Amino acid sequence: MPSWYLVPALLCGNTVVWKPAEYSAAVATALYELFAAGGLPDGTLNLVLADGAGTFAGLEAGLAEGVVDKVGFTGSSAVGSRIGELTGRYVQSACLELGGKNPMVIMADANVELAVDGALFSGFGTAGQRCTSLGTAIVHESLHDEFLDRLVGRLATAPIGDPNEAVLYGPMLDERFAERFDEYIRDLIEPHHRVLGSSATGRITSANPRKGFVGDPDEGVFCHPSIVDGVRIEDEIVRTETFGPMIGVASFSDFDEAMALANRSGFGLSSAIYTESPSAVFAFRQRISAGMVSVNNSTSGAEAHLPFGGNGRSGNGSRQSGKWVLDQMTRWQSMNWDYSGHLQKAQMDTDVVRADRGYRLED
Repeated sequence: MPSWYLVPALLCGNTVVWKPAEYSAAVATALYELFAAGGLPDGTLNLVLADGAGTFAGLEAGLAEGVVDKVGFTGSSAVGSRIGELTGRYVQSACLELGGKNPMVIMADANVELAVDGALFSGFGTAGQRCTSLGTAIVHESLHDEFLDRLVGRLATAPIGDPNEAVLYGPMLDERFAERFDEYIRDLIEPHHRVLGSSATGRITSANPRKGFVGDPDEGVFCHPSIVDGVRIEDEIVRTETFGPMIGVASFSDFDEAMALANRSGFGLSSAIYTESPSAVFAFRQRISAGMVSVNNSTSGAEAHLPFGGNGRSGNGSRQSGKWVLDQMTRWQSMNWDYSGHLQKAQMDTDVVRADRGYRLED
């Protein structure tokens, strides 16, 4: 993600101040050193290692002094809301790339195995720690049991563990994400839910093992995968970005019901539909609130030549990637140069066209 900001910002001629997440200081420093080794002039790219509160105070001071022209932020919707409020005081619009609770609608005519592939990858790849990770699989009632059986079976045998090996996913980014994931497991599961996908929940440890785990579970912070079946539109899990290896599964009987579930979260980042019907695709595209739509493909990842970004709780409509990122890193400026030698009055200085009321069209 940092490169999505840093590269276009620098190419557009900006001086950049980059504050990475506190838990990624080492890798951020390594990336900064790569940029510096490429010959950037001193002071062009500046790395600031600080906590959130200190960074916010510094940003507020910089905006007040008028030395910050653009702010970009990737992170939670809660923090993004505060940054948007702060920049708004100075008549700026921040580039906000926030969270997601991304829906995948699986229609009655879907290729079930392909949908399972997409759900497995986008729901559990990188331990669900992507803004584009699958949140809720919304499956037509005629395919629900088949889809769920296949997904549970695939997940049960999927290798999890050491990220240096060929695994579905590795550790959590930081201890705090695992702690929060534990809270979600405890607080979001309701009596009408069925938790599937693993014989245990919470942390994977030598005392709470996972069969077939790759490596030593006590050498990292790993979490068991969970599939929460029986999700309903009113459930809190539908509106909560869990940012971990857990997805919800809901069933629907008609398209209106599917769209209500798909838009329920208030997020609007990524979405997917599995179907063989073009009319269903275009109906989904028209009604989904997400900024990105995939057809017969997963919610995770992005196409580099297409605009990346979300709406609602996922962002303020700003877009990254492709040519659209240039609008975030530059400002349009218009100029006119008059050669007439007399004052031009723009739209007011026009000729008056007089009607020829006797004119007729000839056959």
